[in-house]
Amino acid sequence: MARQRCSWLWISSLSVMAVSIGLAADDQTPKPATRKIDFVKDVQPIFEAKCLSCHGAKKQESAYRLDHKPSALRGGDIGRAIVPGKSGESPLIRYVAGLDPDIKMPPEGDRLTAEQVAVLRAWIDQGAEWPESASVELKSKGTDHWAFKAPVRPRVPTVRPMADGRKPMAVIPNPQTPIDQFILDRLQREGLTLSPETDRVTWLRRVSLDLIGLPPTIEEVDAFVADNSPDAFDKQVERLLASPHYGERWARHWLDAARYADSDGFEKDKSRQMWFYRDWVVNALNRDLGYDQFLTEQLAGDLLPNTTQDQIVATGFLRNSMLNEEGGVDPEQFRMDAMFDRMEAVGKAMLGLTIQCAQCHDHKFDPLTQRDYYRLFAFLNNDHEAQSVVYSEAERMQIADLRGEINDIEEELRKATPDWQQRLAEWEVSGTALAGIIHGGSNSR
Repeated sequence: MARQRCSWLWISSLSVMAVSIGLAADDQTPKPATRKIDFVKDVQPIFEAKCLSCHGAKKQESAYRLDHKPSALRGGDIGRAIVPGKSGESPLIRYVAGLDPDIKMPPEGDRLTAEQVAVLRAWIDQGAEWPESASVELKSKGTDHWAFKAPVRPRVPTVRPMADGRKPMAVIPNPQTPIDQFILDRLQREGLTLSPETDRVTWLRRVSLDLIGLPPTIEEVDAFVADNSPDAFDKQVERLLASPHYGERWARHWLDAARYADSDGFEKDKSRQMWFYRDWVVNALNRDLGYDQFLTEQLAGDLLPNTTQDQIVATGFLRNSMLNEEGGVDPEQFRMDAMFDRMEAVGKAMLGLTIQCAQCHDHKFDPLTQRDYYRLFAFLNNDHEAQSVVYSEAERMQIADLRGEINDIEEELRKATPDWQQRLAEWEVSGTALAGIIHGGSNSR
C-alpha cells in the first residue's frame, strides 16, 4: 500500500510538471517553425506589433521590456520569461499561446497567430540569438537632466572698461560681489549700460523687505543715511540677518513645503497644536542650522543619540498630514493616506522630486525605482504613532523648579526619619499579614 501511494505521488508530480512546462506535448501549442529564424526579420516585428506597447521604452508592465536584450533575457517581476534553447520552459510562449488561465498576452487586441507563436518557439529553441545591434541602448535615467548634475562653479567673467572709460564696478555699492561681474558682462554683451545707483532709502527698503519681510523704521532709515563708514551697507545686511524676523520671513517657504497647518483639514477641521514645529523651523533659520542637520532632524530627529526635545519636535515635519476623525472612517485607510502624504512631502521638500509615480512603477524620467520608494515607505511606516508631549522653555523651568522642591522635601523627610527604610519594611510585612487574615477569614465563610 505504501509503495502504491508513492507511485501515485510521483505520477501526480509528473502531471503537474507536464502542465506547467511541457508545451511540446500540448496539442494546442503551435509546433516550432522548422526553418532558421532571424531575430531582426522574424522576431523583432512580432515584438514591435504585439508587445512593446506594454513592454517597451515608454512602459514596462511587470518591470519587463522586450526591446532591450539584457532586460528581456533577465526577466521581470514574474521571473525569467525566455529560457534559451527551451521554448517548453519559457513562460513567454505559454502566455502568448494562451495556455495560462491567468495571464494572456497581449491582454487586449488581436492575439498572436499560430504562425507567430511557432516563430517565437523556434527562435527560443535555436538559442534565442539576438544581435547586439538590434537591442536598444539604455541610458542612465536622469543623468541628462540639469537637476541631477553636480553644480560646477562658473568662471567669473572679466569686466572691461565702459565705452566712456569709466570702470563699471565703481558705480556698484559692493564691487567685491562676483554676481555684479556677471551682470555687467551680460549688459556689455547686450550693448546696455548700468542704471543709475539707487538712493540709500530705496536700497534699505528693498533689502529689508527681502530679508525680513518688513519695511525699515524711520529711525533705521535715518541711521543708515547718516552712516558714512565704508561698511555701512554690510552692517545693514548683518543687522537684518540677525533679526528674529529673518527666520519668520524665510520659514514660510519651508512650512509650505512641509504642509504646515494649525487644523486637521478634514470635516470638523479641529484645531491642532503644531506651533512648536513652526517655531523650531523659525529658530533653525535664525541660528543658521546647517542644511544637512536641518533635514536630518526633521526626518529622524527622534533616532539621534541623546536626542533633545527640539530634535523630537523637528520630526513634526512627518506629522503635518491631514487627519480625518469623521465617524465611520476606516482608521487604517487614512493612516495609509497619511503615509503616502509623508512620502510626497519628503520627495518634494527634501529631494526636489515628485515621487508619486513610483507608487506603481519605476519612475520613467527620474532615477527612482519602485523598490527604493517602498524601502523608504517601510522606514517611515516602522514607527509608533504616539503623541509626544513637549514643553515651552518657561514650562521646563517651572518643571525643574518643582522637581527641585520635591527633592528638597524628600531629603528633609529622610533626615527627620533616618530609620524610614526599616519602618517601611515592617509596614509591608504587617500589611501582608493583615491581607492574609482577611482573605483567610473570607474563605472560611
